[in-house]
This record gives sequence, structure tokens and C-alpha cells, in this order.
Amino acid sequence: MKVILKQDVQNLGFKDDVVAVKNGYGRNYLIPQGMAALATPSEVKQLEETLRQRAYREKAIVEEAQKTAEALKALELKIAAKVGAGIKLFGSVTTMDLAAKLAESSFTIDKKFIKIVGGSVKSLGKYDAEIRLHRDVVVNFQFEVVAQA
Repeated sequence: MKVILKQDVQNLGFKDDVVAVKNGYGRNYLIPQGMAALATPSEVKQLEETLRQRAYREKAIVEEAQKTAEALKALELKIAAKVGAGIKLFGSVTTMDLAAKLAESSFTIDKKFIKIVGGSVKSLGKYDAEIRLHRDVVVNFQFEVVAQA
């Protein structure tokens, strides 16, 4: 079954993508939740026209996301965390902590668009994260976890 996504669905696709899903998933979850619509030929034609009209505005949004990506690459971020014996942390540093620290640096990025490579951080050191600013713009960002004074 082919459906047109009305919003971003994690691990499936982005808004206005035409994707193939299993019949039960589309009929019982995506369509009733308002996340997708059935991809009939007329709906697909209408979507193509909408995407053509939106292409110009989308170009400006992508350029803005690329500028933000360049600014993020230049940013050196240090997250202070409580440390136990050696380099092991009390708790962990998660995407929520990283999003809060980025917000302090005037970058408002939702935590669901941040992915820490290797999962949550449980010790001191330098780590990488992938930040999705736009469907076409993903930036690899480095941050450091340091001991809290």
C-alpha cells in the first residue's frame, strides 16, 4: 500500500513523501492517526503540484539550515557533569542535555533531531552527535563532557 505522509514519521519518511507500507500499518495506524493519506493518482498529482510551488521557498530554508550548520561546526561545546570514581559519570548525558546546552548558545534545536553516536554518554571525553536541521542538511557535531567543578 502506498501512502502520502502528512507529517514526519520517524524511521519511515518525511512530510509529503510517498512511501510503501504494509496494509495493516497504513490502514490501522497511519491513516486513522492523521499521519498519512492514501496515495491515489489524483492525490499524487496534487502533491507534485504543491511540491513544485514550494520548491522556491524550500531553497531559502535549506540555505538558512546550511548557515546554521556552519555555525554549529565552529561552536565548541562543553557539558559539565557530575563524576564518580575515575571518568565515569553519575547518570548520563543525553540528547535532552545537549539540546539544553545548545539553547544556551542560541541554537534552538529539538532533542528529537539530535542523535548521539553510540547512544547516551556515560563517561568523560569527546563525543560526536548528528543534528538534523532539515531533511537535506545533517551536521556532525562534536562536544566534550567535562567534570563539574
